[in-house]
Amino acid sequence: MKKPPEPSGKKRGKQAELAAWLERSQAARIGEAELGEIAAALAPVSENYLRKLLKHSGVPLDAMVEGVRQGSLEELEASLMALAGEYERGDAMRRHAVRRVVITAKDHARWAARKKPEKQEMILWMITWLENPPLFGDWVGLRKKAGAGG
Repeated sequence: MKKPPEPSGKKRGKQAELAAWLERSQAARIGEAELGEIAAALAPVSENYLRKLLKHSGVPLDAMVEGVRQGSLEELEASLMALAGEYERGDAMRRHAVRRVVITAKDHARWAARKKPEKQEMILWMITWLENPPLFGDWVGLRKKAGAGG
């Protein structure tokens, strides 16, 4: 398993390569096209590690690049709402791609829930999103108002 990016100090390895790419490109935001370019420039690099590096880079990320953030329920809600927008605007192939991002995040949360029972609420939110993305915002608002999950 690779080490996460160093929060401060000297950048090494893939983190340094990413910093150099960002400096050369002057990208103001990272979308899917940029993600592909970065992945090719840093190859070989796992998708998960690359996303982790990008999240720590400070450059804004499009919803599909950022994926589902699970650091807190607030982060989870914001990322699922952004992905719901992507889902609603997309064609069938795009919707499938958005669902894959959420399904992968849900599967990771299930694995993490073995050691962190608080992940169960996050899993419920992602399952609810997967059942009906356009209604997720209303559902989560009612869930929070009822005092559950927030």
